[in-house]
Amino acid sequence: MDEQQDEYRLQRLKNLEGLRAAGYEPFGAAFERSGRLAEIRAGFAEGRHVTAAARLTTIRHMGKSAFADLRDGSDRFQIFVGKQDVGDDAFAAFRLLDMGDHVGVEGDLFTTRTGEPTIRVTRWTLLSKALQPLPEKWHGLKDVDQRYRQRYLDLIANPDVRTLFERRIRIINEIRSLLVARGFAEVETPMIQAQAGGAAAKPFVTHYTALGCPMFLRIAPELYLKRLLVGGFDRVFELNRNFRNEGLSRTHNPEFTMLEVYEAYTDLRGMQALIQALVTQVAQSVCGGLKVGDGDLAVDLTLPWREAAYRDLIRERMGPEWFELDVAEMRRRVEAAGLSVDPAWDSLLITHEVYEKLIEKTLIQPTFVTRFPAALVPLAKPCADDPTSVDVFELVIRGQEVAPAYTELNDPLIQRQRLLEQAGADAQAVDEDFLLALEHGMPPAGGMGVGIDRLVMVLTGAESIRDVILFPQLKPRT
Repeated sequence: MDEQQDEYRLQRLKNLEGLRAAGYEPFGAAFERSGRLAEIRAGFAEGRHVTAAARLTTIRHMGKSAFADLRDGSDRFQIFVGKQDVGDDAFAAFRLLDMGDHVGVEGDLFTTRTGEPTIRVTRWTLLSKALQPLPEKWHGLKDVDQRYRQRYLDLIANPDVRTLFERRIRIINEIRSLLVARGFAEVETPMIQAQAGGAAAKPFVTHYTALGCPMFLRIAPELYLKRLLVGGFDRVFELNRNFRNEGLSRTHNPEFTMLEVYEAYTDLRGMQALIQALVTQVAQSVCGGLKVGDGDLAVDLTLPWREAAYRDLIRERMGPEWFELDVAEMRRRVEAAGLSVDPAWDSLLITHEVYEKLIEKTLIQPTFVTRFPAALVPLAKPCADDPTSVDVFELVIRGQEVAPAYTELNDPLIQRQRLLEQAGADAQAVDEDFLLALEHGMPPAGGMGVGIDRLVMVLTGAESIRDVILFPQLKPRT
């Protein structure tokens, strides 16, 4: 705490003692309200008697009276406190209040000469004393690190930030409502798992003391949701938290929110129709239209969206003969394009590095990238005309993957082979219980994951994933 802030705190503690001496409990009790401030404004009528509770954000003393602004989670509202209305003692005590304090007020509504709806206070009480000042003179926070670490101050000081998170809440509610209306059942699956499966990612490892065994925070709920398909739930979804012990970046946070949805007796095309309906309906409902974002990252969500095969995009960027080249020539061309590749990488990994580093980031408008190499997606069904490719898409918007989807692999024999190939020498990493479930018969199905944080970035125009997560992961202060 710096010297100036410490001085402010000492003054507020002094004011606290003065309020306590005047009979005001600094951290008071519940206070019954006529409604939130937005509701009081909506129901405004001259002379109406109301009660309100909120935070003081400005105070303007004027001799024997004072004007102040209250703000709650819905709106701002002005109050007028006159010595003749509240009495000498209450008015003297009001002068000990600071910006940031929570108060409850009672009084009558009126309109000032400037046309401002106002509460003429006849009684007030202290509900909570703020011992720290609000961000500098209500101008907002400029320090980005402080905004993330002290999100509560960011929400107080920056109305646009609060609006963004209110929009995020509406986006999630709209997604949930759409899926429920289409007959999908919302379910919950384990977040602590004996095996980290459903995706290729480094997990967070913990220890289950009661069972004396290692456990993992889930990297994806996919394998449990497919068990539910086996069990007869033919339309399921989960809005879930996933954890991946990987890097931090503009589009990555180690703890993130995903929607995973599965539908029996459909396929990739069913998921394609679903994601288009979901995104366009949410954009129109929450954002007011299909054009979102600004500048170079402006996105037009108008249907239809582009579709392009993975191999075609690679050929467009690296040349039509790319897949006929040997590994040495691939490596030479990639390095000439400015990429660094591991000497041990084969043609598959080199090619995917091209996709991720040189192609994906250029796909600003919605694009379904399809027909990925089978080795990259072991849980997807092979394409009917080419068993080396799988029937998948990755929906890319603003240069980032927003929603991968598959025609799900339901052949337990091929699935076992694929998982063993992925596990390599670590055969114990194969989820035998999942394979046992598949052997009881999983129906043909389409499945999809939607990165909620990234979708919110697209729909709100946010530039970083940290801007759409209330409390993003940060390196601890030393």
